This record gives sequence, C-alpha cells and structure tokens, in this order.
Amino acid sequence: MTTKQRYQFIIEWFTENMPVAETELNHLNPYQLLIAVILSAQCTDKRVNMITPRLFEAFPTPEVLAASNHEVVFQHIKSISYPNNKAKHLVGMAQKLVSDFNSEVPDDIELLQTLPGVGRKTANVIASVIFNKPAMAVDTHVFRISERLGLTTNSKNPLQTERELVKYIPEELIPKAHHWLILHGRYVCVARKPKCNECGLTQWCRYYKTNMPPNPLKGEY
Repeated sequence: MTTKQRYQFIIEWFTENMPVAETELNHLNPYQLLIAVILSAQCTDKRVNMITPRLFEAFPTPEVLAASNHEVVFQHIKSISYPNNKAKHLVGMAQKLVSDFNSEVPDDIELLQTLPGVGRKTANVIASVIFNKPAMAVDTHVFRISERLGLTTNSKNPLQTERELVKYIPEELIPKAHHWLILHGRYVCVARKPKCNECGLTQWCRYYKTNMPPNPLKGEY
C-alpha cells in the first residue's frame, strides 16, 4: 500500500463515518475560542468548558481582560493545569489584542503567534476553526494517531507531522481532518490502550498490523 493510497482510504472512511467533526471547546466568537485554546494546553476540553462560562462572563471583551491582572484571572482558572502561567498569558494576550490588533483576533498564523500564550498549534486551531484556513494543528492526539495509522513515518516533532499531513490531505479537508484525528485519538485510539476492537480503520493501520494478533472474525489469519 502506498502512502497516497493509505491517505485515500483513511480520508474516505472518516468522510463516511464522521461527517461532522468540530472542536469540543465551547465558544461564541474568536476571542472566546482563543482563550479556551490557551487554557486547553495540557488540560482536557471538558475541564476548560467547566470554567469558561464564568470566565467569559467576567471578561466579556479583550478590553476588560486587558485591564485586569493575572492575580484576578488566576482565581477564575485555578482548577486547571498551570493556572499561574495561563493567567499571565491571558492578560498579556488581551493587552496585545487591544494595543496591536484593534481588539480583533488576527487571521494570520504568524501574527497569532506574536500573542502571549499562542504557539503554532494554537495559532493553527484559530486559523482553522474560525477562519477555515488549511491549517493543521498538531497536538498530542494528532501526533500519536498520525504515526499509528501510518500517515507519518518516524516524525520527530509536531512541525514535521504537520508538513506531512498537509502534503497529502486535500486543502479543503484540512480543517475537518484536524478534528477527525483529534476525536479519533480522544475516544478510540487512546494513548495507553487503543480500542482496536471498536476501530474501523484497522485494515489500514500500521500500529494494528504490527501490534495486534490476527482476528479470524475479520478475515485475518
């Protein structure tokens, strides 16, 4: 099986079996999503969604957040991972939005990365989800799933994975493909014990072929 064929089969499967694939971070506008994605670093979306309603209510605009300080913000987010650093990032992000971008979230990946707390992954999420740009955000799920499925080979870092994925995935599907891989990694191909018996991708999966015994029920011998 060639790499191109593997991508084709996997994309066709996701297209049929996961026609709707979206972020699970609750938000109503680009500003709210930016906050949520910053908070989601090394933290579950579920936990982030638990605290953002009150956070958004307390800081409804970049101007309000920029006028606050990290000690106040910390009290709203102290139940998530790394709250002190994230509180500082949120205030700094809001201040730069106000001072440099007229309080609007930019749509350019490089400009997004000038905001405190925003790395390439976060910038790609915003560009993809909000602006529907062909940006592939690579988090731990995407990195793991890409290697297991064989979409990448011995990728050393997220940027290498990103470049390989966008090389083979049709541009118009990249925003959705990002969520395909995240959701598959979050609920099926989990880190410690992947649920191969629930997965519809095993016939194209490099990890399955290497690590799982043949299943006669699936015609494998």
